[in-house]
Amino acid sequence: MREVVLLAYPVVLSNLSVTLLQLVDTAFVGRLGPSQLGGVGYAGIWYWTALCFFMGTATGVQTFVSQAHGAGRERDCGAWAWHSIYSLAPVAALVLLGFAAGFPYLIGLLGPSAELQAVAGDYIRPRSLGGGGAVAGMALASFFRGIGDTRTPLWAMLAANIVNGILDYGLIFGKLGLPELGVAGAGVASATAEWTYAGLLVFAFRRRSVARPFETRPVRPAREPVRRLARISLPIGGQWFLEMITFALFTNLVARMGDLQMAASQAFLALLHLSFMQVVGLSVASGTLVGRYIGAQNLDAAAQSYRTSQKLGLMVVVAVAVLFLSLPDQLIGLFTEDAEVIRLGGPLLAVGALFQLFDAVAIVASGSLRGAGDTRWPFAVQTAFAWLVFLPLAYLGGVVLGGGLIGAWLGGACHVALLSAALAWRWRGGAWKSMEI
Repeated sequence: MREVVLLAYPVVLSNLSVTLLQLVDTAFVGRLGPSQLGGVGYAGIWYWTALCFFMGTATGVQTFVSQAHGAGRERDCGAWAWHSIYSLAPVAALVLLGFAAGFPYLIGLLGPSAELQAVAGDYIRPRSLGGGGAVAGMALASFFRGIGDTRTPLWAMLAANIVNGILDYGLIFGKLGLPELGVAGAGVASATAEWTYAGLLVFAFRRRSVARPFETRPVRPAREPVRRLARISLPIGGQWFLEMITFALFTNLVARMGDLQMAASQAFLALLHLSFMQVVGLSVASGTLVGRYIGAQNLDAAAQSYRTSQKLGLMVVVAVAVLFLSLPDQLIGLFTEDAEVIRLGGPLLAVGALFQLFDAVAIVASGSLRGAGDTRWPFAVQTAFAWLVFLPLAYLGGVVLGGGLIGAWLGGACHVALLSAALAWRWRGGAWKSMEI
């Protein structure tokens, strides 16, 4: 319990800071109107869809670093971060620029309202400039988490949040002597914050106290380590991407219900991150400890880390569920003053109380399997469930049965319940004990 908590709490705070970055964007932009609130949320989901393959792949650094660290091979750790940055960050930057250029055509095909399309386009163009920094930052954060240092990424993220908040206020509303850019200002602020985060982590990565024991000086790209990294990490990236593309299509289903429904769903998603990001922190801690103990050939301790993380995750989501059920209108009211959006969003929090319960089990199980190097089976299962369960049930509940926003999200809750059962079963089966990376 102590090990998990000491590793997890900085990750939890760091992830809450990531959430805070989006919350600040959402809260500022929400004051411009419901269409701006929904448009930024809609664009942000598609931005993350384009980026998440690279971000997920970069997290594979943690598996290699934690197992090398547990096995006493500390001087092998630094090179894994460099190989990930070399192979991912430049490609991500180019892909995101291409995505921004083609986004107006994509969103035109998907068919939300004309006003939402315009807002989303204004936000996505500057936002996409942060893609390379986001991926480099994730690779470096995964290195630090792999060696058990979860505080350094926290401090870097807190600093990035300060930068984002100041620029949001200045650039959205034309304050502090900065130009008034509206929703585009939120995109500039977030992109700048991502590069700030990456730059601070590079500085920490090259400090003497880290550079000497973990050999963090730059290395040349090499085929064999990149091949090994790709074998374990690409399924993680693929899993993140295919899950996210289905969620983006789900969001498009919601957006076509109307701008008010999209605004309510966006506010709900922002609140759902209150539990999601905390559980992701526990998942990172569990993955680090599982990898470390596998490297040290102590499988019993790895299993105990998983069980403890699951218990802590359930404690978190129960507390958040009580909050959702007690203050639904007040919580949605943090993001908008529109009475109809508040009316639509309040009942969603009752669905969210159930959704995040199952989601917590799935997130911790997935992170623990990742720490062991078991990435291909979860990739296949999560891909199948996303396409064969999530989207069909959301369409059935929201459109065919006429359940609207609530029906679509109930379909998502059924999907995540089945997924959590499958991933927990995979861990209990013990295949992770014999994985080789």
